[in-house]
Amino acid sequence: MPLIVPVMVRGINNLSDARYCAGMGADSLTFRLDSAFPDALTPETVQELSSWVAGVQLIGEFDTLPIDQINSLARQCGLHAVLLHRRHTPDELAELTIPALRAINWIPDMLPEDVDMLLREQAPHYAGFVIATAPQPLPNPAEVTRLTEHARMYRIWLGAGFAPDNLRSYVEAVNPAGIVLQGGDEIKPGLRDFDEMEAVFEQLED
Repeated sequence: MPLIVPVMVRGINNLSDARYCAGMGADSLTFRLDSAFPDALTPETVQELSSWVAGVQLIGEFDTLPIDQINSLARQCGLHAVLLHRRHTPDELAELTIPALRAINWIPDMLPEDVDMLLREQAPHYAGFVIATAPQPLPNPAEVTRLTEHARMYRIWLGAGFAPDNLRSYVEAVNPAGIVLQGGDEIKPGLRDFDEMEAVFEQLED
């Protein structure tokens, strides 16, 4: 179904999630392919899962792997982009064969000018920034205002948890590049509870 904002679903590890999220209109699915992650998938598993979906961007998440290995896995799995957890030099990023997004954390006490510098310096080398995990407490009104300003200047994806109550109103106010959801585990093969995720997709339906 059409959504008012692109949706990225991270940590896809089963066919139920992959097919459901693609069918609900998700723009992209991420797969953890770096062995540094405790829940990393094999390339063969990613190939199998992705073969059942169409019309979505396939994104690999990486942390410690060097660029040459990332490129190799990207080719093997047919990835459209990568989500990098660790900062790389501009020279390293230039060796990537597909676009890169950067996963960053929200730091509540970080000075606004430091946030500005971080985004400004890294923006030329990334296709966007992913702030998937909302902090506790949530950003105050002044921080939300700055976040909105940054979302106008840079492609920033925000976790659904940033919305204090009404996700749709929050998206319309902040206007991020996209919303990030977290995939889950099947109760047993082929059985998954999608009630919570369905509620989010319904809020974002166009």
